[in-house]
Amino acid sequence: LKASGDDRQAEMVGAMTLNPGNGVDFGELARIISLVAVIYFVSALLSWAQNSIMAGVTQRTMFRLREEVDHKLGRLPLKYYDSTPRGDLLSRVTNDIDNIATTLQQTLTQLVTSILTVIGVLAMMVWISPLLAIISVLTVPLSFFVTMLIAKRSKPHFVDQWAWTGTVNAHVEETFSGHELVRVYGHRQQAIAEFDAANERMYESSFRAQFISGLIQPALTFISNLNYVAIAVFGGLRVASGTMSLGDVQAFIQYSRQFSMPIMQIAGVANLLQSGAASVERVFEILDVPEESPDSESPARIIDPAGRIRFENVRFRYLEDVPLIEDLSLDVEPGQTIAIVGPTGAGKTTLVNLLMRFYEVQSGRILIDGIDTRDATREDVRRCFGMVLQDAWLFEGTIYDNIAYGAESPTSADIERAARASFAEHFIRTLPEGYESLLTDLAENVSSGERQLLTIARAFLADPAVLILDEATSSVDTRTEVLIQRAMAELRRGRTSFVIAHRLSTIRNADVILVVDKGSIIEQGTHDELMQEQGFYFDLYESQFAQSPDEIVAG
Repeated sequence: LKASGDDRQAEMVGAMTLNPGNGVDFGELARIISLVAVIYFVSALLSWAQNSIMAGVTQRTMFRLREEVDHKLGRLPLKYYDSTPRGDLLSRVTNDIDNIATTLQQTLTQLVTSILTVIGVLAMMVWISPLLAIISVLTVPLSFFVTMLIAKRSKPHFVDQWAWTGTVNAHVEETFSGHELVRVYGHRQQAIAEFDAANERMYESSFRAQFISGLIQPALTFISNLNYVAIAVFGGLRVASGTMSLGDVQAFIQYSRQFSMPIMQIAGVANLLQSGAASVERVFEILDVPEESPDSESPARIIDPAGRIRFENVRFRYLEDVPLIEDLSLDVEPGQTIAIVGPTGAGKTTLVNLLMRFYEVQSGRILIDGIDTRDATREDVRRCFGMVLQDAWLFEGTIYDNIAYGAESPTSADIERAARASFAEHFIRTLPEGYESLLTDLAENVSSGERQLLTIARAFLADPAVLILDEATSSVDTRTEVLIQRAMAELRRGRTSFVIAHRLSTIRNADVILVVDKGSIIEQGTHDELMQEQGFYFDLYESQFAQSPDEIVAG
C-alpha cells in the first residue's frame, strides 16, 4: 500500500491485530446450536406423534364406519337388495369407503397443522401490527367464499364420478359373471360398447370435477397476492409516517406469507375433500335406508318346531296399486309336502319370502306352531327353515366348509353323514383332496348338479323343521337328476316342505298342490284331484306333457 502511495490505508491495516475467534463467545454459540438441535428433534418427534395419532384416528373412524355399514346391510329389507344393482352396492361399500379413508389420511393431518400454523402466525402478526393483521384477516372471508363457491359447483361432478364408478363396476361384475353367455350369443362388442359409454361418462365427470376444483388454488393465490400488495402499501405508508420500522414491515410480510401458506395448502387438497364428501354422501345413503321393522321387545320363542304352518287371510303387495297376494288362507300339517305351481310372476317365491319374514304381510298373519311370526324374532323364525335354491350358492373355500355352513359347530362325522344322505359323498371322494377340495369363487370347478347336491347336504346338516325347495334339476344330466330327486325325497322325509315347482313331473306325490295365479290360490288338492277337475292345473300339465315339441312351438 505504501509503494502505491496509499500511506494512510497502510497505517490503518498495520494498526489492526488479526486474531481469529477473538471476541466470539463459543460457549454461547454451542448453547444456541444445541438449542436448535433440540428444537429440531422435538419438532420431528411431535411430527411423528401427530402423524401416528392422526393415523390412529383415521383408522378407528374407518373401522367404525365399515362396521356400521356391515351391520346396516344385515338390517336392510330384502326389497332393497332386489332393487339395488349389486355392482353399485359393492362400489359404495368398498371404493367409496376406501376413498373416504384416503381423504382423511391425506387431509386430516394437513388441516390440523394448517390451523395451528394460522393461529401461531396470526398471534405474531397482531403483536407486530394490529392494523396490518386486520388487513390480512379480511382476505380470509373472501378466500372462504371463493372456495365454497367453486366447491359447490364441483361437488355434483364428484358425486357423478363415483356414481358412474359404481355403474362401471356393476357392468364389469355382470359381464364377468356371464362371460360365457356374452361370447356365445355374440354380444362381446355390445358389452364393450356399453362399458365404453359408462367409462366415457365417468371420465367426463372426473375431468369436470378436477377441472373446477382445480380453480380454487389459482383463485386463492390471486387473493394472497392482493393481500401482499395491500400490506406492502399500508406498511410503506406507516414506515413513511414513522409509526413502524422497515424491519417490522419486512417481518410482517414474511408472516403474511406464512399466514397464506396453510390456506393454500388446504386449497391444494380441495379436490380430495370434495371427492371424499361425495363418497360420504353415497355411503350415508346406505345408512339412511329404512331398516326392517324391529323385532318384538318381548318375543315369543319357537322351541323345537314341529313344522305346523298356518296362513290366515294374508294380504301382500309390492306396490300398493298392484295386487299380488290377496286373502290367502292355508293350513299345513307337520311333515306334509306342499307344492306351489303357477306361471311366472304368480307369487310363488313371494309366498315363501313372507313365510320367512323377508317381507312383512300387510294384513292377516302367518303362524308357525301357533305362534305369529311377527311375535317371534326373525332369527327364531328363520332357524326353523332350510333352503335349497335353484341357483346353488357356494362360497370360495373347501367342500367341508361349505357343507358346515348349515350348522354352528358340526363334527366331521356330522358332515360326512350329511354328504352320504344327500348322495354327494361319491363325487366328493373322487376329488383329489376329498372334503378339503377348494371351490372357486363361483364354484365353477364342480358341475351344477354337484353344486346342488352340496346345498342339499348343507340342508341335511341344518336339520330344519321346514324346508324351502326351489326345484333345481333343470340343468343337470339324467343320472344327477335322479340323485338329486332321491336326495330331496330323503331330505323331505318327516319334514314340512314347500316345493316351488317348475316341472310338474317332480311334484305328483305332493300331499297338497297349490295352484297360484296373480297371488291367489285358485286350486288346491292332490295331483289326481286337480287333474280330474280339468282346471288351471290340468291346462298347465297338458302344456308340458300332452303336446309334442312341434305343437308347443306352434302355440
